[in-house]
Parts: sequence; structure tokens; C-alpha cells
Amino acid sequence: MSWVVVVPVKGNPGAKTRLGGPGRDRARLADAFALDTVAALAAAAPVLAVFVVTGDSVLGADLARLGARVVPEVRGAPGPGTAGPDGTDAGHPFAGSRPAGPADPLNAAIDVGLAEAAAECPAAHRAVITGDLPALTADDVERTLALAAHHERSMVPDADETGTTMLLALAGVPISPHFGPGSRAAHEAAGHVPLALPARSGIRRDVDTPADLDLVERLGAGPHTSALFAAASAPHHARFPLAAPLVTSTDRPLEK
Repeated sequence: MSWVVVVPVKGNPGAKTRLGGPGRDRARLADAFALDTVAALAAAAPVLAVFVVTGDSVLGADLARLGARVVPEVRGAPGPGTAGPDGTDAGHPFAGSRPAGPADPLNAAIDVGLAEAAAECPAAHRAVITGDLPALTADDVERTLALAAHHERSMVPDADETGTTMLLALAGVPISPHFGPGSRAAHEAAGHVPLALPARSGIRRDVDTPADLDLVERLGAGPHTSALFAAASAPHHARFPLAAPLVTSTDRPLEK
């Protein structure tokens, strides 16, 4: 079974404001989280392609070196909540699948990625994953995709049980993302079955707060985030270092 995975990545100093600290340092942490998330996806055998939607061209180039296909985020393009002529969501790749509502940049970016993934890999199953999972491993991804193969629609709740870290649907099944506060309930209402994965699994450990970050450091993070942790522990460095994350490149597009 082949899967394509869409990863929305904010990639600017406005990312991860709940972590505190200077915007420049938060942005470097957020970049490292995205790099580790994509690296784990790229190493998972069932993943045919990773589509990253971002407006950050510098981070996009780093993610492309890991094998991701970068889809530029277009601000102001039709997205979730943009009403079409029939009153449904004109920005969703399955028109008519969701009623129009307030515009949402995150879900709009996800819809752009889903449309690109469907166009390039129409026979593949599809998933959306948040880009802030620095403890994610290829084993986590493979275990999740194996479970998801038994459901038309499924999801991975975050460790707090209120949000969503991954949303999945089999090929040809409409997928309508509702990421944001209370997303677990919204996705369950749309028919996505929560997958039984342990709370300590890296795929459930998104990072929004300093407590989340401390837990991930104890559990073990990927190489890009770990490099920032190491720099932060060196003398004369703040908790959030200014050194840029190391990019481990495959120097090839991801296609298995």
C-alpha cells in the first residue's frame, strides 16, 4: 500500500508562539521540528511522496533536500471556507464535500497540498500530518499506516486527546481537514476513526509548549532538534540556541 503525506509548515518567526522566547529562536526550533518530521516520513517504506506546503522558500529548499516535494503556499488563494457558486467550499479538492465557513490559512494550505498530491499520485492513499513532531520515527509512521489501512478514514489524536496530529483516508475517499482547536471531535464527526497508538509514541507528541518540548527532549528527538538541544546545553547559550539546524540531505526526490 502506497501513501502520500501532506505536511503544512508555517516556517516564519510567527511560528510556535506558545513556546515563548525570541521569535528568531522559536522559528529555528519550528524549522528543526519540520525537518525531523519530514525525515521520518521519507524513511518510512509505505510513503511514496511527501508534499510540504510552505511559504518559506529557504526552509522549503532544506525540506526538498530531504526528498520532499515543496508546494508553495499562496496567500489569498481559495481555501476552506471560500464559498463557490453552489454555496459549498470552492477551495477544497473535493468540491461540495464541506460547507463554506470562515477562511482558515492552515486548512487552506492543507487543501492545496491534498490537491497537488491527488493530481500527482491519484491511486495513492492520502494522509495529512502536522509538521511539529520532532520525536517522530519511521517505525511510528509505518505502524500508523498499517493500522490506517483497515479504515476508510482514520486519525491520530494528539497526546492531550483533543487535537489531531495525523489525518488519513484511503484512495478515492474524500478527506476534509479541520485542524485547529477541538480538531479531534471535528474529525471524528467526519467519520475518521481514532487509531490505537500509545500516548508516548512520537506521532502523538506535537510540540506547542515548553512542557511539550521538555518531554520530547526526554523521549528522544530527531537529529535536527537534537542538534539544537545540544547547542542549548553548551556554556553561554540560552535555552533556545541561535545556531541554525543541521540539514541531513538525501539529495534525491522522495519516490519509492
